[in-house]
Amino acid sequence: MTGQQSGLSEAFIAQQRARLEAMRQQLLGGEQSTIDDERTAQAQHGDEAEEYEDDAQNMAQDEIDQSLRDVNNQRIGDVARALQKIEEGTYGLSDESGDPIPQGRLEAMPEAIFTVAEQSRREGGT
Repeated sequence: MTGQQSGLSEAFIAQQRARLEAMRQQLLGGEQSTIDDERTAQAQHGDEAEEYEDDAQNMAQDEIDQSLRDVNNQRIGDVARALQKIEEGTYGLSDESGDPIPQGRLEAMPEAIFTVAEQSRREGGT
């Protein structure tokens, strides 16, 4: 299968591959930075007396951090799948239906592996 089946030019697919690889590096680097920041904060403040308010703030921050990690991990998975689809020759075709994903969507979200309608259904939108 070639990029032509999805209606995308080989030049566009090559450009998207470069964008996806850069995105993967950025996402993986951001994850490591978050882990390093957490370790630094623990090392700096680990021996200080704690108060109940500190625990509540830490728990709230932990929930936010976990949500961000979950989103980041999903995006990393989508980027990896999009790169795999380039290798398979199916980039630009939905994983769910095989329908073409519009080029405008791929320009905005190079890691898109579903059409807008399919993604919306998966996220519980409609």
